[in-house]
Amino acid sequence: MKNIISISLLFLIVFGCGKNEDNMDNIPGSIDLDSFKYQTEQFADLAILRYQIPGFEELSLKQKELVYYLYEAALSGRDIYYDQNYKNNLFVRKTLNAVVRSYKGDRQTEEFKNFMVYAKRIWFSNGIHHHYANKKFTPEFSPEYFTELLRNSDDKLLPIANSETIDNLLSKLVPIIFNPNIDAQKVNLTPGADLIKSSAVNFYEGTTQKEVENFYNNMVSKNDTTPIWHGLNSKVVKENGKLTEKVWKIGGMYSPAIEKIVYWLEKAVVAAENDLQKTTLKKLIEYYKTGDLKTWDDYNILWVQDTTSRVDVLNGFVEVYNDPLGYKGSYEAIVSIKDLKATNRINAISRQAQWFEDNSTLPDEYKKKMLWVFLLKL
Repeated sequence: MKNIISISLLFLIVFGCGKNEDNMDNIPGSIDLDSFKYQTEQFADLAILRYQIPGFEELSLKQKELVYYLYEAALSGRDIYYDQNYKNNLFVRKTLNAVVRSYKGDRQTEEFKNFMVYAKRIWFSNGIHHHYANKKFTPEFSPEYFTELLRNSDDKLLPIANSETIDNLLSKLVPIIFNPNIDAQKVNLTPGADLIKSSAVNFYEGTTQKEVENFYNNMVSKNDTTPIWHGLNSKVVKENGKLTEKVWKIGGMYSPAIEKIVYWLEKAVVAAENDLQKTTLKKLIEYYKTGDLKTWDDYNILWVQDTTSRVDVLNGFVEVYNDPLGYKGSYEAIVSIKDLKATNRINAISRQAQWFEDNSTLPDEYKKKMLWVFLLKL
């Protein structure tokens, strides 16, 4: 494992934060600790925090260039995560964004403030469901007020097809947003329920839990000592009565976004800190181009071996907890830099770990004779 402590430079992943242009101007090279504002905003059950990045100014110009390319690669996949969370999320977000940008009515009313809280919750959670509880948000404004918002916004910014009107848009959106029984739970894990049919996540279409489990069970070979994670980077759909996978790759599903990811990763290769990092990024690009999960494994093996690079990135379909069956990886991207001072402090503690074990108040039979401490990337 990588023996480093890192400070996240961009917490995207997606979890999906985009560029905040309001806070990107006049960023000083060094920040007054006494005046630094950690909490920027609070709404609903959320508080938005920001952190300083120790060591960023110490990076070379080339390292900062690398950070920028990896940052752009991360942002390029942001809409993938929205779509994975729920098939109508992008549709809803585009509508809300249009209202925020162009609504001509009174923005000081309590209803508009409630609308803004709803929009911010969706931006934060990358969709209409709570990021932890998985339940659909309940708007604290009425469908009638929502109608007023859309009718007083720039219809050119709204996601309306050429042959449609605002009424068509409202007929689609009002049930999605206001009906608590429609796609109420993003991820349902209730025993006895069909976890696919009762979950709103967009990993499966037209199929059932039993069909999917049989689909993947038939792929697994008991003789394979190094199996790939079947289904990690695909959506399963039923077409003509048969299950098939739509793989997330260039030329496959999400191709336009993945093409942008690869574009920035290829620039990052040129700015890489060393040959191993360059090889690792090339392997990630190969994976995005082919969708081959053996290549994904090869990439991760290379990534773990790189313990010397100051700049690091996690980019791909990784965590599977948004899939009720645990097959599908959600898009995730984090760019980080190694905090050298923090790393040295933790290394000093870890070198004395055996002393702490030997001198703990535990009974001797529970003490480890040899204690191995692995420092994980934070």
